[in-house]
Amino acid sequence: MLSNKPILIIVSGPPSTGKTTLAKAVAQKFNLPLITKDSLKEILFDTIGWKDRSWSKRLGKSSFALLHYILDSFMATAQPLIIEGNFKSEFESLEIKNRLQKFNYSAVQIMCQTDGQILFQRFKDRSESGQRHPGHCDTGNYDELKPDLLKGKYEPLDLNSPVIIFDSTNLEHLDYQSIFDQLSLLL
Repeated sequence: MLSNKPILIIVSGPPSTGKTTLAKAVAQKFNLPLITKDSLKEILFDTIGWKDRSWSKRLGKSSFALLHYILDSFMATAQPLIIEGNFKSEFESLEIKNRLQKFNYSAVQIMCQTDGQILFQRFKDRSESGQRHPGHCDTGNYDELKPDLLKGKYEPLDLNSPVIIFDSTNLEHLDYQSIFDQLSLLL
């Protein structure tokens, strides 16, 4: 157990590392509310439209602002919850750290990662599959995202919190139970 404080579970990592699937599994396993950045972004796409990569980036920033607003509402109730998104340390550490202090929460980070070459190919395959919302304009940003994707991971947010690594390189052998077991010790 982290403390007597409510816990914020942060699921993060680059695109196509399985963040959303893992976050949904954790939310179901522990019966926790889940806020996902891309769900908010896709609501914006569906209500105000989409056009190009620049617009997608703009709505990405808006979806983070909405996520923070909703997060504040949940944290004010002192209940445990999960947030999922491509949280980069340089942009999100202070935002999340301030909320943890303001609402007296503890956090645990689950960092999704994948071998970089596999991740880049997985991102391309997903982009071209027709399964992803077209507003993301993924097929037009391979060159932009390639350097980040080839790293295969993001650095954790600069928080004083446990970090759990989830490697999704081999989609045939994803170890959700290990994540559940580690979270059970913290919740």
